[in-house]
Amino acid sequence: MNSTTYSILVPIGFSQQSMVALEQAERLAVLTKGEITLISVIETSGMLSRLFGEDDEKYTDLKIILQEKLDKLAVEVSDRIGLKVNAMASKGKVSQKIIEVAELINAKLIVMGTNGAPSEFSKKVIGSNAFRVVTHASCPVITIKGKDHFKGCRSIILPLDMEKETKEKVSNALTLARLWGSTVKVVSISKDKDEEERAKLKANLSQVQKFLTDGGIVATAELIRAGGRSLAQSILDYSNDNDGDLIMIMTQQESDFTNHFIGSSAQSIIYNADTPVMSVRPVVTIGSIYDLP
Repeated sequence: MNSTTYSILVPIGFSQQSMVALEQAERLAVLTKGEITLISVIETSGMLSRLFGEDDEKYTDLKIILQEKLDKLAVEVSDRIGLKVNAMASKGKVSQKIIEVAELINAKLIVMGTNGAPSEFSKKVIGSNAFRVVTHASCPVITIKGKDHFKGCRSIILPLDMEKETKEKVSNALTLARLWGSTVKVVSISKDKDEEERAKLKANLSQVQKFLTDGGIVATAELIRAGGRSLAQSILDYSNDNDGDLIMIMTQQESDFTNHFIGSSAQSIIYNADTPVMSVRPVVTIGSIYDLP
């Protein structure tokens, strides 16, 4: 695979949710003239493992059936969008295989469905898979919970932290906004009445808005108070009130203010957002938002 190809990895479970994720991936592939790789993983731990035991022959038979089903879907998608679509069936731990394949094909993006907050029964199998992919994949990951989405992206919600790790997120927002022709709505949440903090947040918002505007993007900026709500709920409410089609978050602690963002707020956003969520894991350490070019 050409390293310059915009490669999109889509985990497929043949559920309605994974088909919704595939639809969004198709649109991005068309915009980027990219390439899609479909992956289905036969889980080798948990219920299926207990059912088959060490019977490799049964796993092999199941993998053959799964590969045939994936190949058929790949042909349908390729005919629909006029681009190359690969298909790969594998066995192992779901999240680990997704991450391995993403590295193998040099994926620029993973688009996957999630069933939202997992039930106790499915928590180890379903809920943690999306979470592990989000926290360990080196490329951005779009997780999609809701089943009814606008065909495209009119508005990207870009929550900003006060101090650190924002350059990758803003750059990704700029790239996607150019592809989709989206408006970027930049927002910061103030949890108290500290005017010095609010002044810093306003300065950050202003700089990012200018960076996006200079890049040819229509961008708004707003500072809102949490008003007793959690950070995650404040962002979700803002997205709902402002017709967000995509929420973009960082997948690590952005500063002390967020209180381990990926462990609490980000997880809550991923599980509860009815709109797609793009999680961006920073590759390098960046001092502050003022490092933006």
